[in-house]
Amino acid sequence: MRITSIEWQKVFVPYANPHVWGGGRRPGPTRLVVTVHTDVGLVGYGETLCLLEFTEPVLVRTIIPIAIGLDPHDVEHLYRKVEGAGFYHHKRAMVFALAAVEMACCDLVGKAAGAPLHKLWGGKYRERIEMIAYLFVSDPEKVAAEARHFVERGFRTIKLKIGVDERSDVPIVKVVREAVGPDIRIRADVNGAWTPGTAKRMISRLAPFDLEYVEQPLVHDDLLGHAQLRRWSPVPIALDESAYTTTDVLNIIRAEAADVILLDPHEAGGLWQARKAASICEAAGIPVTLHSGGELGFSTAAYLHLAASTPNMFLAIDGQQHNQTDDVVPDPEVFRYDHGCFMVPSGPGLGMSLDEAKLARNSTETIREAYLDVQRPEWFAQKPAY
Repeated sequence: MRITSIEWQKVFVPYANPHVWGGGRRPGPTRLVVTVHTDVGLVGYGETLCLLEFTEPVLVRTIIPIAIGLDPHDVEHLYRKVEGAGFYHHKRAMVFALAAVEMACCDLVGKAAGAPLHKLWGGKYRERIEMIAYLFVSDPEKVAAEARHFVERGFRTIKLKIGVDERSDVPIVKVVREAVGPDIRIRADVNGAWTPGTAKRMISRLAPFDLEYVEQPLVHDDLLGHAQLRRWSPVPIALDESAYTTTDVLNIIRAEAADVILLDPHEAGGLWQARKAASICEAAGIPVTLHSGGELGFSTAAYLHLAASTPNMFLAIDGQQHNQTDDVVPDPEVFRYDHGCFMVPSGPGLGMSLDEAKLARNSTETIREAYLDVQRPEWFAQKPAY
């Protein structure tokens, strides 16, 4: 089996409620969907996050020429060849585009074997995958009401975005804890908005609300700062933006900088790389979960296979499907929440198909407000924020 051609299309799917966070106002995810054709007639699908303009050119000018003619089984070879095409020192520029093609290759491997991906990755370690309810910055009372709504639907883990405004960060966490009670897990994502001093001050104020963890309190490349903060902190520290590649993950572990690591196949350069990173963490006794960048159907399915087959991925994974208004796949039963959980797809490969009408309806040629806020044209994200 060899790759003969690759098609791609950017899509934008609005959120029901636009996200406000430390990076701006995001009305929905812009995703890059790829279709990989082979000489045996099998077709594989993949998608990736498309927040920055370089993702599509990297796909078109570098990755597609390398991928044409390759066996889809050879994802390690694909990764190394793309890395060797000038990306040794710029891995974060290659990973997003590469992840889409690699996901489609994994889909093809599963289809060729007639098996779902989790069966090729060691089997189904867990049947149901818990997902978080993702709540973004808003009036504290509104956030509390949303949290109560999700708990009533059966969600057991709430994720809050903070690090935007010092005046509202603690009140948001406080009212949500009061709204959901002591048994619901709450995690707070700072997106690197704090200085080390601010982090200590804010974590001290947040500690009484029994957080599952505080995610990415400092800028992504400050591992020493995170390690020092972790040794002091009464709340577990999780890292995401610091953990793109397997080397990033190893350096976090060497620095003893995190209690939890959030993986993301799109940031890692593919599902195979994310699985390797999870194994590194497992050997170090560190639990992992998955970061969400607004996944549509193909990436959501990939996440479910990954979470099902990874023993140390026992924490609820991030996801924003509850806020999506559309998709590029048909509406499968597997994507319907049952008490905050998804079932794992059982079809070959990802277990998903492409809905051509939805792809056409949501297609776009532009990236929609990834890191800006059209309602505040003079505003820009600053790290640290305060």
